[in-house]
Amino acid sequence: MHEAHKENISEQEISKIVFDCALKVHKSLGPGLLESAYEECLFYELKKTNLIIEKQKPLPLIYEDVKLEVGYRVDIIIENKFIVEIKSVEAINDVHLAQLLTYLKLTDCKLGLLINFNVKLLKEGVKRVINGTL
Repeated sequence: MHEAHKENISEQEISKIVFDCALKVHKSLGPGLLESAYEECLFYELKKTNLIIEKQKPLPLIYEDVKLEVGYRVDIIIENKFIVEIKSVEAINDVHLAQLLTYLKLTDCKLGLLINFNVKLLKEGVKRVINGTL
C-alpha cells in the first residue's frame, strides 16, 4: 500500500491515503453493514501505512474551567491531526458534518473526512470538513 513519511505528512496526503484505504474496504465489503465493521476494516488497512492511527480515542470536553469526560470518542484519528468519522446511514446530513467540525475544533485538527459507507459509489459518501484554513 502506501509508505507514509511520518515527518511532516500533510493533511491532504493523509486524506488521499484514507480515501484509498476506504475505497479498498468498500469495494471488498459493499454497502449495508454496521459502522463498527467498516471502522475495524478501515483501521486494519490504515495500520498498514505506518502512520500513527488511533481508534475510538476518548475526547474530553473542556468548558471554561471544567474538563468533562462526557464519552465522546473520535472514530479514527491519524497522526494526531486528521479525524475520520465513519457512518453507515441512508444519507449524510448537516448534523453529521457539524459533529465532525466540533470534533476538529475540540482537538485542534484542521481536516477530517466523514465517510458514509452505505452508498453505491464511495466517492458519493465522502465529505471533507475543514476547521479554519489549511
